[in-house]
Amino acid sequence: MYEYVITQPCVGVKDKACTDVCPVECIYEGDDQFFIHPDECICCGACFSVCPVDAIYQLGDVPQEMSSYIKKARDFFGV
Repeated sequence: MYEYVITQPCVGVKDKACTDVCPVECIYEGDDQFFIHPDECICCGACFSVCPVDAIYQLGDVPQEMSSYIKKARDFFGV
């Protein structure tokens, strides 16, 4: 669950490059950023490789100062 997490650099930017390349359309738009649905994501990494603001991290690589975005994503999807 939550192989990929979208973090702070996406806030207010919401560049759609990640949504354009996602083969399973698992990236959803929130009020201020995009979120990757953990149960729908196939962990292909396509979004990670095209994010122009480097906002997407694998779960284990989320910087400590951005760890709150893990909870934010969980809250968004209600899990």
